Amino acid sequence: MQEEMLTLEKFEEASEKVKEVTLETKLIYSDFLSDQTGNKVYLKPENMQFTGAYKVRGAYYKISTLTDEERAKGLITASAGNHAQGVAYAAKCYGCKAVIVMPTTTPVSYTHLRAHET
Repeated sequence: MQEEMLTLEKFEEASEKVKEVTLETKLIYSDFLSDQTGNKVYLKPENMQFTGAYKVRGAYYKISTLTDEERAKGLITASAGNHAQGVAYAAKCYGCKAVIVMPTTTPVSYTHLRAHET
């Protein structure tokens, strides 16, 4: 299967699609980091997303491009963290099954992924 070239139209389509599951996160100016670096430093608090990270964007958009038949087959991914959360949440949104393969060394804090089970 050959992937299409990314165009501005596709980028804008993806940007609109992920707004269905993300919060707008505005940049926050950091006085401390700006003073420390001698530059203007802004932070983007992606930890405020429902999944705690920006990774849901790619997972949700990719799943949105699958056909119903492809989604019905289920998803599988390997991740030890934020990508796993994004895929699990996006799969739940689309009502498709997902298997997340995690290393045995994955921190216990990621065991909450079961909350996204469908």
